[in-house]
Amino acid sequence: MHGMGFIDRFLTEDETREIVRAGFASLSLEGKRVLFIIPDGTRTMPMPQFFALFHELLDGKVAALDFLVALGTHPRMDDAALSRLVGAPVVGGRAGNSRVFNHEWADPETFATIGEISATDIAELSGGRLAQAVPVALNRRIFDYDRIIICGPVFPHEVVGFSGGNKYFFPGIAGAEVINFTHWLGALITNYEIIGSGYTPVRAVIDRAASMVPVPTSCLAPVVMPAGLAGLYFGSASEAWEKASALSAQRHIVWLDAPMRQVLSVMPQMYADIWTAGKGMYKIEPVVGDGGEVIIYAPHIREVSVTHGHLIEEIGYHCRDYFLAQPKRFAQYPGGVLAHSTHVKGQGRYDAATGIETPRVTVTLATGISEERCRRINLGYRDPASIDPATWSGREHEGIMIVPRAGEMLYRLKL
Repeated sequence: MHGMGFIDRFLTEDETREIVRAGFASLSLEGKRVLFIIPDGTRTMPMPQFFALFHELLDGKVAALDFLVALGTHPRMDDAALSRLVGAPVVGGRAGNSRVFNHEWADPETFATIGEISATDIAELSGGRLAQAVPVALNRRIFDYDRIIICGPVFPHEVVGFSGGNKYFFPGIAGAEVINFTHWLGALITNYEIIGSGYTPVRAVIDRAASMVPVPTSCLAPVVMPAGLAGLYFGSASEAWEKASALSAQRHIVWLDAPMRQVLSVMPQMYADIWTAGKGMYKIEPVVGDGGEVIIYAPHIREVSVTHGHLIEEIGYHCRDYFLAQPKRFAQYPGGVLAHSTHVKGQGRYDAATGIETPRVTVTLATGISEERCRRINLGYRDPASIDPATWSGREHEGIMIVPRAGEMLYRLKL
């Protein structure tokens, strides 16, 4: 295990380089085929810095130095987007001697089943919430390599507690069954309870699935702030994640003394649809008082979901209990889509007798999505032109707050 982290400063370039160098040296990578699993453009990550460092330390020494983008079910990245991601020209999926692959999540031929988690094990791991066998499939490209190195940041996360580590396998490069299962399990627990809460039942399922991966795996887990690296850890996926998540809990959580009644979540350009910009609700929900409102402010967003929009348009956004009360009606929909719906809508109640749904918090979109579409998907609407973010600052005493770069910092109330 190599690494360090700080709550009051950032790593220097020399410290970063030494952690990576020592980590690689411990693996005896000479002549090996190495595959890095990396995030897409929806995560804050100094990937160009790491990409250059990996080449400096390994190019010419290893038989292959390739990269696989852990898209989950996000849209594939073209060469231009990949070039921005890694900080080097990518042409035809190649950057110098390296190949840079998209995870082909929509093509079943690109997967290999590596095992199954039994229903009995699932019941134990999920705390009795679910009991069904879950097949475990991964991108078969991993079998072309001698060593996998996960390289992705750790943040509070709505499905698994904290991102990073083995999450880059599941859902990063995983088949639909395990993706949908883990996301629905997270939805049953609810974002409110699971986000930023350490080792969770969802993490336990992911780790069990990862134990089936036959290719030796290491992990480089950075804790990233807008101003620099707060920490960096290299080791097994579980070791590196444990250290990074502990530091993330100190660096990525903002504690408030009192609940807010209205929050403006200003979403950065890296979120291209509500599927990803929903983090503007996920990471704010814990500090919004009952009956409050979260406004997702993103004039640049015009799509509900580039990938899953047609399904979300059918089901809309609802609280967990809405779906639990109508299992047959929604049985044909992927668990991952239902989970996203509940995460954006947040906590709430549903009375099956009256058909009345009562969300705890109102979620309003101030985006490029029309009012008609917002109403159809069961979210509020506000014209983004009616909002001047500059007028929202310094009003916490009124119960009004602006988050200038929402989506990665988690907000919680002091007990």
